[in-house]
Amino acid sequence: MHPYGYVRVAAATPRLHLADVASNVAETLLLLEQAEALGVNLLVFPECHLTGYTCHDLFHHETLQRRVLTHLQHLIREGSRRYRGVAVYGTPWAVDGQVFNVAVVVQGSEILGIIPKSYLPTYKEFYDRRYFSAAGHALRRTISWEGQEVPFGADLLFCCRSWPELIFAVEICEDLWVPIPPSSSAALAGAMILLNLSASNDLVGKASYRRQLVVSQSGRCLAAYVYTSSGVGESSTDLLFGGHALIAENGTLLAESDRFSYTGGLTAADVDLQHLWHDRCQMTSFHDNRLAHAQEWRRIPFSLELSPRSPELLRAIDPQPFVPADPASRDERCREIFHIQVSALARRLEQTGTPPVAIGVSGGLDSTLALLVACKTADLLKLPRRHIHALTLPGFGTTERTLSNARSLMEALGVSAQEIDIREICLEQMRALGHAPFGIPLTGETVESFSDKLRRLPASRRYDLVFENVQARVRTSLLMNTGFVIGTGDMSELAVGWCTYNADHMSMYNVNVSVPKTLVRFLVRWAAEHEFQGNTRKILLDIADTVITPELLPPDASGNIVQLTEEVVGPYELIDFFLYHFLRFGSSPEKILYLARQARFSRPYSPEELKHWLRTFLKRFFAQQYKRSCLPDGPKVGTVSLSPRGDWRMPSDAAVQEWLAATEPT
Repeated sequence: MHPYGYVRVAAATPRLHLADVASNVAETLLLLEQAEALGVNLLVFPECHLTGYTCHDLFHHETLQRRVLTHLQHLIREGSRRYRGVAVYGTPWAVDGQVFNVAVVVQGSEILGIIPKSYLPTYKEFYDRRYFSAAGHALRRTISWEGQEVPFGADLLFCCRSWPELIFAVEICEDLWVPIPPSSSAALAGAMILLNLSASNDLVGKASYRRQLVVSQSGRCLAAYVYTSSGVGESSTDLLFGGHALIAENGTLLAESDRFSYTGGLTAADVDLQHLWHDRCQMTSFHDNRLAHAQEWRRIPFSLELSPRSPELLRAIDPQPFVPADPASRDERCREIFHIQVSALARRLEQTGTPPVAIGVSGGLDSTLALLVACKTADLLKLPRRHIHALTLPGFGTTERTLSNARSLMEALGVSAQEIDIREICLEQMRALGHAPFGIPLTGETVESFSDKLRRLPASRRYDLVFENVQARVRTSLLMNTGFVIGTGDMSELAVGWCTYNADHMSMYNVNVSVPKTLVRFLVRWAAEHEFQGNTRKILLDIADTVITPELLPPDASGNIVQLTEEVVGPYELIDFFLYHFLRFGSSPEKILYLARQARFSRPYSPEELKHWLRTFLKRFFAQQYKRSCLPDGPKVGTVSLSPRGDWRMPSDAAVQEWLAATEPT
């Protein structure tokens, strides 16, 4: 089995020759060779591809029936030399005076099982019942084949001996289109991969509906769904077949073929069984549903020899899983999140009697987004924007750029703006504590003299946690005494604890609490381009380009920022990548590193860098849970959230050692 749970599946679309079994077997063998070279483990062919689906009354001819069995013997014998995975062939099969439309599951030189089609379309252009019998009409549960009894029926699950999660089931074409497909029951019985052999003709709009059907079924079943349909060689008389191959996993389309190809080929992807297994473990109602739809299934064991293949995955690894790469999809995502934030805040303010709102505005990304949400909420509730008390609270690390942007933004938005220099307050608190920040005694120091000494501090001495925390808590105290405080911290900061406990960590309602950092910049930019105009838009676009820093440590003598967040906690694109796979799928550290090595981030990261930042992430994530255990309310906007009341519950004292050990090679 693959160490990280990936099984390589492929949907074959062979060139088809109607009623010419020998030629179709030859085309099949060519694709078996391609599948072996590609390292495919599980390969599915279209419905009746050994004869063609549109043979119609020829299915009842003994000549065709005999030729199918003869050539199938050759295909199995020769195929076992060319391909070591599991192959599923489509063919008619005559038994007990009936002809069934079946899928033949083959591994090596053995037929593992034969699955007849359950539901036969007999409407419009389809006449299946004229030629075939449905699975329910079968008179036997096995078929004799070369001295062996082969399981026969629509109740077969194929279970890999060496890979417990690798369980698959098969259905045929129309089976997917009925209200309760056989694959639904198969998934409830444990099937993780669902295969469909189809011969679906092409009509205007049918491809998009077919795609929606496959993707939706994979999502409902928490499974992978591999679908393939006959190509243009199937076309005859009034019908055109385009050859449509689709591979979906839990509601996401992994791969899709081009249609109307005359050459045929393979559509392949790597399916993540570990992800599917995790989601089934998590979604307990999935297993409750089994009780209401109990069905007996026969389990067919098989052995699988993995074909050699390159380590690169046949699936896209999104370097920014929270940010859609497609601009249109990204705009839609931003629009939806922004309006979720606005609607949620409006509901909370209505519930609390629309009190005066207080928000700290630093000129950075997070506070800007929260302020924009507050303004649009005020508009929605028909409150004047002066109802929003925006405070900018410059301290020892505030830069001229962010302060200027904060001032300009508050003015442009028309909120009640107030600027309070917190440096003198912070000096008084540190004097009261008897604290000498950075080893500098505060006796006789003024704000100006102390700030001058800070600028001349060497880099090696620029660390003082009390100095940072005093500023953060002074700001929060001023905000709490002003009004109903809107929190600004984002989900990525909460993941690594990049906030001061009971300071920027706390608020009455945090609109950004489940928004990842990599998406915040896009949200601000989207709001600038779609919700605001004129000078406000110009200011927002400048803020969107601001570097990320908490501005708690002073700039150097040249005015340069010395406290860059990403130099401490790691690049946010990596934090969000780690967070997504750690929370969404429960991925192991080894697997996260494996995926990160294949993702194309904004810049290349060496394996050593990825390991360093993942270990940093894990240490901080475990150590900072106590902050997440008492988060204020805030709207959930995506599938990943850290709210202790819903999505993420872990003990604050959990040990990280097992996860750190997993980052080391064994």
